[in-house]
Amino acid sequence: MSSAHRCFLEGVDRLPIVRPDGDSVRPVVLDSWRRSRTSGVDPDGLGDAVGIDDLELQRYRANHPTALIRPIVRKLLVEDAAEAGLLVAISDAGGRLLWVEGDSKVKDRALAMNFVEGADWSEERVGTNAPGTALALDHHVQIFGAEHFSRVVHDWSCSAAPVHNPRDGRIIGAIDITGGPRVAAPEVLSLIRATVLAAESELRLLMLDSPQPLAPPATRLRVLGSNRPTLTRGGEPIRLSQRHAEILLLLAEYPEGLSADHLAMLLDESELDPVTVRAEMSRVRKLLGANGLSSRPYRLLLDLDTDVAEVRRALARGDTSAALRAYPGPILPRSLAPGIGELRAELRGRLRAALVTAGDRRLLARWTGSVDGRDDLAAWTAYLSSLDRRSSMYAQVEAQLRLLDRKLGN
Repeated sequence: MSSAHRCFLEGVDRLPIVRPDGDSVRPVVLDSWRRSRTSGVDPDGLGDAVGIDDLELQRYRANHPTALIRPIVRKLLVEDAAEAGLLVAISDAGGRLLWVEGDSKVKDRALAMNFVEGADWSEERVGTNAPGTALALDHHVQIFGAEHFSRVVHDWSCSAAPVHNPRDGRIIGAIDITGGPRVAAPEVLSLIRATVLAAESELRLLMLDSPQPLAPPATRLRVLGSNRPTLTRGGEPIRLSQRHAEILLLLAEYPEGLSADHLAMLLDESELDPVTVRAEMSRVRKLLGANGLSSRPYRLLLDLDTDVAEVRRALARGDTSAALRAYPGPILPRSLAPGIGELRAELRGRLRAALVTAGDRRLLARWTGSVDGRDDLAAWTAYLSSLDRRSSMYAQVEAQLRLLDRKLGN
């Protein structure tokens, strides 16, 4: 497999890439290698240093829903794993390792690849690996030896599966077993899957007694990216028309309220009259419930969280990686409403500035590969500056930058 991995890094990017034993690389692995390369993962890197201090990690873990399933995981996996010379890890939905337990000597060895509590093991950070790839695919997966994108992990194998909130199906984290070749056995993956089922059953029982631990935000609006906008209320997703999504986002952005005239101007500078706005607002009121909206001015009476606000919060705390993760694409990309256009440009501009300033090659690789960033000259320039001149990627980015420069007429 190491020779197949080397062929891929040298530019062979099609099936079948043949391993020495005559088998081709599994499609799930090749697809993950491609995503890893697109994310700018360094195959010779060791992963990032832990970007969270001990106190912050303790607080985060204590309030995270996976803390509720940790007793089940320890009971079913950790004790046996320690005796077998293996590690058991629980991550959050973003791939951050919250707990790593098991054989103490193996745990010490895992320090060399930064497989430690608090480290980000998402696929976009460290490349192909079981917990990160399981989260990326929302499916259980095993990764063996040189199937890992990072060479430093080639002596390890791992099996992982995502854990879901039983109420709404959202991923809350992943459970992983990491160790030597014995982790490659099908029985290990079966054990992981059985543990996930037990954990989700435990969560379901806990929610019957107390719905608060896993309760999603009471009301949440999703407007980023090309998918249809959605309002989640009481755990139930409601698909929205573009107009209703525009109205709800504008109300969330103007907590002090909007008059019918002002809202009409933000939605359409010329053709929308206040009478039409009032008709739309009566429909929006039905979406929010009788006590969700006031009039004169129109103002939300409930807490409405949005994916736009999530990106802003990440930017405000300086977590550019989390901001980019939370940004699948522009705000309501098909909307022509002036108020939405301003918000779209503002959010894109803030995110772009943070990425260029940070100069993280992996984040810049993702951004320049997106709809927003593919023609972003400043981002491509920053991406080039972050690369080693001797690398093959430097030459590719330099060529793309020249092409873009000609395209933009500079």
